[in-house]
Amino acid sequence: MVSTRMPPSETAEHSDPRPLLAHHPLDPAARAWLDESVARVTARPAAVRTLFPAVRRRCGRARLDARWTVDEAARAVLLTALPLGGRPLADELAGLHRHGDPAEQRAVLRTLPLLAAPDGGDAAREPLGDLALPLVREALRGNDSGIIEAALGPYGAARLPDAEYRQAVLKCVFQEIPLDRIDGLPARADAELARMLADFAHERVAAGRAVPADIWPVVRPFPAADRLTDRLTVETRAAAPERREAAEHALEALHRATAFP
Repeated sequence: MVSTRMPPSETAEHSDPRPLLAHHPLDPAARAWLDESVARVTARPAAVRTLFPAVRRRCGRARLDARWTVDEAARAVLLTALPLGGRPLADELAGLHRHGDPAEQRAVLRTLPLLAAPDGGDAAREPLGDLALPLVREALRGNDSGIIEAALGPYGAARLPDAEYRQAVLKCVFQEIPLDRIDGLPARADAELARMLADFAHERVAAGRAVPADIWPVVRPFPAADRLTDRLTVETRAAAPERREAAEHALEALHRATAFP
């Protein structure tokens, strides 16, 4: 795939919430509970099944930054404390995801990048690798925007096959999830994704509807942009008034878009 050199997303820059949580003024009782819970999970991994759902009640859900809340970060702390790797870790994550509410599912998905390789380079712990991809795929089949966004964090962005990644990006466009919240787009945008987005744009114009502005930088560097320009030019000359107006706006936005710096 050809990189469009999109500026890295905020999600990519802040994939590890543990430093944020360490400096957050967490209630002393909540901090003590979390420290005790980490010790319990380390000693007996199955304890995470009862502790994981209790996090929000014990630690709250204040926002740490644009991506992480306190409860999600605390859940990440518990998951990274699990002394598991490989298939046992994947199975434990699958159970927590399957039985969790949306907030718990988001936490599992957002923690995957921290679990994909042995923490701290511990060679004795088998890495998670691609074993959690079924959770990403399950999340992408749903319609919860927050869960889809979490599924397209650094783990899913790095490991989804090209065709699945493209379909996930297109789904985000349909669900009006801003593309700057999707990880990996700078490296993974390619001519085929540009073609798919160009076709989407033309369908919107044909319906007299506006086109999301954030698709243009993805389309612009590839040949699909020239083909779309030709199609939109025809629309501006021969289409009904509402389609002509939509085409004119789309052409203007496409010409204004530039390759990412």
